[in-house]
Amino acid sequence: MSIEYEHRTPRFRLIRISLLAVVIGILAGIAAELLDQLIGLVTNVAFYQRISTELISPLGSQSPLLLIFVPALGGLIIGVMAKYGTPLVRGHGIPEAMEAVLEKQSRIAPRVALLKPLSAAISIGSGQPFGAEGPIIQTGGAIGSLLGQMFRTTAAERKVLLACGAAAGLTAIFGTPIAAMIFAVEILLFEFRARSFIPLAIANVVAAEMHIALISGQPVFAVGAINFGTPPELILFLGFGIIAGLTSTAITRSLYWIEDQFHRARINTYLWPALGGLFVGVVGYLAPTLVTGVDIYGPGYKLIDGILHGNYLLNFLIVLFLAKAAVWLVSVGSGTSGGTLAPIFMIGAALGGIYGLVLQAIFPGLNAAPVAFAMAGMAALFGGTTRATFASVIFAFEMTHSYESILPVLFATVVTDAVVNRLTQTSLLTEQLRRAGILISHEYEADALATVPVSAVMTADPVLVSCEATVHEVMQRIDASEPAMIRHQAMLIVNTENRLQGIVTRGDLLKALRDGWTQQTVLEAGNADVTVSYPDESVREALTRMLQRDVGRLPVVARDDPKRIVGYLSRGNVMSAHLKRLSEESDVQAGWLQDRIRPPFSGR
Repeated sequence: MSIEYEHRTPRFRLIRISLLAVVIGILAGIAAELLDQLIGLVTNVAFYQRISTELISPLGSQSPLLLIFVPALGGLIIGVMAKYGTPLVRGHGIPEAMEAVLEKQSRIAPRVALLKPLSAAISIGSGQPFGAEGPIIQTGGAIGSLLGQMFRTTAAERKVLLACGAAAGLTAIFGTPIAAMIFAVEILLFEFRARSFIPLAIANVVAAEMHIALISGQPVFAVGAINFGTPPELILFLGFGIIAGLTSTAITRSLYWIEDQFHRARINTYLWPALGGLFVGVVGYLAPTLVTGVDIYGPGYKLIDGILHGNYLLNFLIVLFLAKAAVWLVSVGSGTSGGTLAPIFMIGAALGGIYGLVLQAIFPGLNAAPVAFAMAGMAALFGGTTRATFASVIFAFEMTHSYESILPVLFATVVTDAVVNRLTQTSLLTEQLRRAGILISHEYEADALATVPVSAVMTADPVLVSCEATVHEVMQRIDASEPAMIRHQAMLIVNTENRLQGIVTRGDLLKALRDGWTQQTVLEAGNADVTVSYPDESVREALTRMLQRDVGRLPVVARDDPKRIVGYLSRGNVMSAHLKRLSEESDVQAGWLQDRIRPPFSGR
């Protein structure tokens, strides 16, 4: 008899993946810098007819024709790239990275790594209202995936490398390693384990150093000290969280409604980005005529910085909020290439600023500054639309280094998440996947099978048969309906000392009976090559072994003596671990209901 033991991945594979994470962090940093330079180059060539990589707003060109039609031309080029290059250049990149993890074994084609940042540079450089973070997430993910494919890694390891690249790209753009790590865990990894977290941390540390070396060592938004008000004023962030939750839901539903309208229109798919770009150009040109200085072109980092410094009045913020939301929704819905973080940060900051200024007008003695709500708005709206709540909180204060903001920002963001959770089951990132038949849960909990030991669910008194017993003798016992013989589909074969020799199933017995081998011993009819389980391991480990060997039951033996039987694990035992978790939840509900309906004097 041979005993199957658990295969453990050699430790050097984690070291290998960690070394690849270093390379990914470096390449993601370089890619982020090149993308910034390319965006600046496209903007300067398209709007100012000069060769420069300076990041500048198109609005300074003062040419109505360029401001209106260049975004449409950029959209047209992206449509051509989608048709003749790859459709993956369209969209904001994050759902595509999620789909690669969930459906494609974390494989991303090499051309995506080239064409996605190029399309993003054309899109943002031509004035589309996006940031570079979405495309760099997909580009960084492609870098990680390609390295994984080159070095013959498993699908699970490629997933880690893809997440390392995506998070490193985000860190390289914003200089937010902690938030990027959490974002990758919430959106791409769907796990928190040493095998994934260690390489992820390494890649982000390297990418953060690349950001400091190539871009800046300063926070993206240097806001200084902000007055978040007195403790009683924290209740005002509750109200804002509700408003942000309703706004997040409206944004998500509006985006996919607009996308549906494009699908219903009898217009060539590859012309959609051009129409979206034309809308951007028209609104971008008209918005400053309503309120001077309103700029919806590009990511708008300077405007976000101005909002967080309290530089704008109420009418400015209202026009900015409405115009930016409109052009971003139409542009994304048309399939243009670009990111979500920067636009949502601007929309959220404008919403928070509006809320703060209105409160200040109603309550002149308010201590909380309007910019405090603007900062909360960035995190709350991003968390509400993406459902990456934890990451959005960390983004808010890691991008500003305003660590005193953690309590009000956290409060507003979780209230927003609670509202969104009540109104919808998907998000801006997962609705697209749901429509493709891929279901994503926004709630994570410990795997019940991984937290329950085999000893807690196994059958302690398995059915034993002697290795000398014949098939006929055992079948007679089954026909006699002996309770011990009808409980399980398999019996453990033992010698005279009750030492494990093998296992025989009812299927084995019926096969021997059908072939006329009734005088065979059960050891001959059964299987002496036994896969076993141990009482101190998790049910998850035992189930993995069942699936690998395609068996439905395992003898449970002592780890120090693999032939000493201590129990029996069947598929029904495995399911009982899940039933235990369900009963814990339903018992609480049943107990609450019983307390509500129990008469006042019901005795015991």
